[in-house]
Amino acid sequence: MRLHLGVVGRLRAGPERALLDDYLERFDRTGRPLGLGPAVVHEVEDRKGGGPEAEAALLSRTIPEGAFVVAMDERGRTLTSPGFAGLMARLRDGGRQDMGFLIGGADGLSPALRDRADLALSFGPMVWPHMLARVMLAEQLYRAATILSGGPYHRR
Repeated sequence: MRLHLGVVGRLRAGPERALLDDYLERFDRTGRPLGLGPAVVHEVEDRKGGGPEAEAALLSRTIPEGAFVVAMDERGRTLTSPGFAGLMARLRDGGRQDMGFLIGGADGLSPALRDRADLALSFGPMVWPHMLARVMLAEQLYRAATILSGGPYHRR
């Protein structure tokens, strides 16, 4: 199952970029034998300043038709790491070819885009910088792959 991260903004070189690249590389190595991956980041920018609605149009193009779409939003549902891994496994085993994750810009996702998603997922009630949310998502993807592979990375 291919993973698509539709995100607003360009992540420049620095610690967040290094962490994102590291976790996505780890996910790729661990997930491929499990039928997960690759994970591709699609960065979009609304250069005209149209806000969340304009960003929604750009983000919608990053996710393939038929993908299970997850909107990352502080109002979303929280899952444990094993629960998240189980969701990915159920989708993969159910024949889904693609899973997409949407991370909005500084003002979040448009309500219309969030409502069209199959799942709104939260990292908790706190609001996280959208650039850091990418890193957190990449880490959870890697953690999910290690859980599904029975690896030692995740311990309860």
